[in-house]
Amino acid sequence: MNYLVGDIGNTFIKISILNDNLKIKKTYNLQTKKIYQDTSKKKFLNKLKKKELYEKVLFSSVVPKAFKIIKKNLLKKKFDVLEIKEIDIKKIIKIKVKNYYQLGSDRISNAVGSLKYNNSIIIDFGTATTFDIVKNGTYEGGVISPGINLSILNLNKSTALLPILNLKKMQKSYGKNTQEALNAGFLWGYEGLINNIIKKICSKSNLKFKIILTGGYAKLFKRYIKSKTIIDQDITIKGIANIFKRIIL
Repeated sequence: MNYLVGDIGNTFIKISILNDNLKIKKTYNLQTKKIYQDTSKKKFLNKLKKKELYEKVLFSSVVPKAFKIIKKNLLKKKFDVLEIKEIDIKKIIKIKVKNYYQLGSDRISNAVGSLKYNNSIIIDFGTATTFDIVKNGTYEGGVISPGINLSILNLNKSTALLPILNLKKMQKSYGKNTQEALNAGFLWGYEGLINNIIKKICSKSNLKFKIILTGGYAKLFKRYIKSKTIIDQDITIKGIANIFKRIIL
């Protein structure tokens, strides 16, 4: 038996087929904006064949409109579609925040995906750059800062002369032209932001954390982070799979 789980983000939708052991067997990706285009939506969702999959499906979603479209189409294929906020996950992870329903399902999934480390900080380079803190198996909260790509686009849209930046891996000195100056600003700026946030979290907690990076700029910024880090681009799906295994099955 194979199983179906997915993550609907602001930029990308990721749907994964899991094998008997709930390990990732195959993954399909689609830009979120394309789910509103009939041709792209049909082509993407037609890859999911009911006869090959368990009837219950679990998603994390931070885009209600996109989730509604996917759910409607999967219901037509006779799937039973659930979103993480619709189920009780208290027996898997304790969540200590002021308003649970304001917490993104992707961040819950990341936290569950990191539970084997007990104490962890998950840095997700997505539409926003988020830091999620798990202490002794409890989700304690986090930090949300502007996403890198979104910041680059907003700067371009808000200025008459500054171009779109193609962020480069290295910056030896401050800029001698506009592109170099922008690269220095974003690379050094986010380097400082990330390291400072990690430092503050650690100093306030007095704990040693496993630092887990995921998302588009994880590989680029790994070299600039002073703490020891690992990259796990599947941590969100792994978290959803864990929830699926322990609650749905």
